[in-house]
Amino acid sequence: MNKSNFLLLREISKEKITNQRLLAEKMNWSLGYVNNTLSSLRSEGYLSVDFKVTSKGKEFLNNATPKNAIILAAGYGLRMVPINQNKSKAFLTVDGKPLIERQIEHLLEKGIKDITIVVGFMKESFDYLCDKYNVKLVFNKHYIDKNNLFSLECVKDKISDTYIIPCDLYSLRNPFDVYENFTWYMVNELIDEKSPVRITRLGELNYNKRNKFGNSMVGIAYISAVDAPKLKKRIEELCSENINDNEFWELALFDNSEIKVAGKVVKSSEIVEINSYEQLRDLDSFSVELQHESFAVISKVFNCQNNDITNIKTLKKGMTNRSFIFTVKEKKYIMRIPGEGTDLLINRKQEASVYNAIKKHNICDELFYINPDNGMKISSFIENSRCCDATNDDDIKKCMKKLRSFHELKIKIDHEFDIYERINFYESLWNAPSIFNDYKRTKSNVLKLKRYIDFCNPEFSLTHIDAVPDNFLFSYSDDEKEEIQLIDWEYSGMQDPHVDIAMFCIYSLYKERQQIDKVIDIYFENMCSIKNRVKIYCYIALCGLLWSNWCEYKRQLGVEFGEYSLMQYRYAKDFYKIAVEEMKNMGFENE
Repeated sequence: MNKSNFLLLREISKEKITNQRLLAEKMNWSLGYVNNTLSSLRSEGYLSVDFKVTSKGKEFLNNATPKNAIILAAGYGLRMVPINQNKSKAFLTVDGKPLIERQIEHLLEKGIKDITIVVGFMKESFDYLCDKYNVKLVFNKHYIDKNNLFSLECVKDKISDTYIIPCDLYSLRNPFDVYENFTWYMVNELIDEKSPVRITRLGELNYNKRNKFGNSMVGIAYISAVDAPKLKKRIEELCSENINDNEFWELALFDNSEIKVAGKVVKSSEIVEINSYEQLRDLDSFSVELQHESFAVISKVFNCQNNDITNIKTLKKGMTNRSFIFTVKEKKYIMRIPGEGTDLLINRKQEASVYNAIKKHNICDELFYINPDNGMKISSFIENSRCCDATNDDDIKKCMKKLRSFHELKIKIDHEFDIYERINFYESLWNAPSIFNDYKRTKSNVLKLKRYIDFCNPEFSLTHIDAVPDNFLFSYSDDEKEEIQLIDWEYSGMQDPHVDIAMFCIYSLYKERQQIDKVIDIYFENMCSIKNRVKIYCYIALCGLLWSNWCEYKRQLGVEFGEYSLMQYRYAKDFYKIAVEEMKNMGFENE
């Protein structure tokens, strides 16, 4: 049976419509097309002349029923920060009900009881659904570092006459049906400049990854039993190559020459993907998630109402925090929300004291609010800004000049950043031994470098500690004058300022010693003594171990940093050897 015949037969079986004009209006078809389809259904024995579904038609429909549903709910949904910092988007509430419960109940209404939810982030919060709705949970261990193609890969063997559903959709009406007969993907009437799919005149989806404009993708799909093996095969092919780690599952459907995908078009007002605070606010201004503490703080700081907070956009996930941009009274600001485990890693009272010490020196972005208890912070958003390019010599020169001028202020505060204490402290937070087999030997070696550093008798003053390229912000004033701000002072404390040079280098992930020497020469204007150079090598080894230990703690919290964590450990080992060799050349015995 072709698609049109099925759709009309299904509509007649549900609505009992016996008037061609009403059918044409309901289906949004021409009267002539309806009459041709009716004629075809009657001639094939599926429909009687008086619009009654025949026994053959009933048998066909009874065999065209969805067998199960898969809900994809593993991801972080970072665009909803701060609402979902400790909650999956699946549990955002609209009209008093979590999105995922509404989806499950819609499925159950249509007789679909076999429901599998692929979970990852906050997986434990889904457990009650097993008892309440008899659903099944499948854990995607790759939810941190891979996209939802790998969520579907976890349950690919369940795909056959199956609905695939993202967890963050709100449906005004039930989008599912008791009868389905072909593979389709849901889009709406809006045009999206990033969508690779367009509806053709035949009602099929045309996929072209180079499309600049297409139909806005809603995300719900139905996969027929006929097409299921073809989709599973493509999923396996894509998941076998690392280049596809960040792909959405739809690639396996659209970029598949063996499957013709029909487009199911719905109105944009009927089904909404909730990707932002403002979308949720528009749907339900009383949703409990809208009462997040951060928005109460913003309202108080700027003396405004909740609705005055607009243009909320999530910044790229940071290594320590979650942040978002917002607008109040036509000005943009950044709200920082502390990330996982930062209450142990950072003393927020000390951070607040640093901001108080530097506020008169015009070193960093303008601060409007900081909470010394929980670390929430509001600062100005600098328009048309960019971070330092650590491969650009001109950028490096400007950043080192900024860093040197800060160090020359010799600002004093009451607390120290003790590198040796922090190495041990981060290690104490682990709940398992180091993932590096030679960690004990590496740590023992690196800590021996303290003898040389003490020999150098460094002079302490306020040091940024996290003076990495990403924290040097370049911007331009109205008169096109270039300015550089040094931002994010969370780890700052009294220390040898030369630690900042080491930190800039190791965060830049320089693989050659010559690159590091060049940064040192730029900072010292080619007047660095061998004594100080070797001391900086020691700091590179120490800070490499420091941040490697930090990464191991964060990894145990489910946060991965890829090459960064591996490189930090390599700095610890490689620059220990380099520093010891240079000490020998100087006649200094470090043992």
